[in-house]
Amino acid sequence: MNAPTPLPLVAEPQPLAEGSLLDTLRRPLRDLRISVTDRCNFRCVYCMPREVFGPEFQFLPRDELLTFEEITRLTRIFVSLGVRKVRLTGGEPLVRRDLERLVAMLAAIDGLEDLTLTTNGSLLSPAKARALKDAGLRRITISLDSLDDAVFMRMNDAGVPASRILAAIDNAAAAGLTPVKIDMVVKRGMNEDSILPMAAHFRGTGHILRFIEFMDVGNSNGWRMDDVVPAAEILATINAVWPLEPVEPSYFGEVAERYRYKDGAGEIGVIASVTRAFCRTCTRARLSAEGQLYTCLFAGEGHDLRALLRGGADDEAIRARIAAVWQGRADRYSEIRFRATAPQRKIEMSYIGG
Repeated sequence: MNAPTPLPLVAEPQPLAEGSLLDTLRRPLRDLRISVTDRCNFRCVYCMPREVFGPEFQFLPRDELLTFEEITRLTRIFVSLGVRKVRLTGGEPLVRRDLERLVAMLAAIDGLEDLTLTTNGSLLSPAKARALKDAGLRRITISLDSLDDAVFMRMNDAGVPASRILAAIDNAAAAGLTPVKIDMVVKRGMNEDSILPMAAHFRGTGHILRFIEFMDVGNSNGWRMDDVVPAAEILATINAVWPLEPVEPSYFGEVAERYRYKDGAGEIGVIASVTRAFCRTCTRARLSAEGQLYTCLFAGEGHDLRALLRGGADDEAIRARIAAVWQGRADRYSEIRFRATAPQRKIEMSYIGG
């Protein structure tokens, strides 16, 4: 059987209008990802491997976490600088108590157009999904790396079966948090055989399955290029069974390349930070659970905003600090990854969010 013809790349998005807060590469600030906790009830091999994040690991003390009021104040300032989309992350955000109260506070901010959440789904009961929706959450992304329990439990290392996450997806859909996006990290030798079963399961459901290349975030997941299943291989695998065609990006800075099934059964996405770097259109800032501002997922150092908050700085001083950090931003880690960058010290994904 001949190899399938490679799919074309998605068309390049057009730049935003002038007037935005721009970094040194003229990338606007549009997205803010907020980690509400560095804790998680999973020990996924690509994020929080148990041999590193074991019983003796020291997580942040509770009083070092930003309060909901502090997060809301900072978010309001970020929105004044151009942020239009906020994603709550972790760790696992649902381990943070009363998260729906924060959602309600953020949803009330004028100018914020999109409020989303990424979760492993293990704690997303019907009641929790409804509470988040009623509080103002627009959409949700749920992580699921395989339908095969043995494979999935080996990857999450927490004994959680796929059925529990499938139930969470149903709970999110029933609450109106749609379309539900499902993120699958693909790691060579672990779950590449789950690509087609996952695609088959979610075709025609209205949900959007997104395949993520295994990334070298942090320094604890044992990343090797040999473990990466490239986006081109993922797409070719699916395209050989269910033909695909590219879809235009929804907005400038969209991280997922979108493809739809030619038979009308919905769409998928691929997030290819390793093999198809999208640094030049990255519009995302990241706020850690204790108030460090990071300008890249692969950053080594942050900028302390909590000290300003708790030191009595007014909003204008904090706004000026954020603007200065963004205007000095020159990050493009994924574009230069193959120049021996992988061993560099980087913040862990569990601390900064994906």
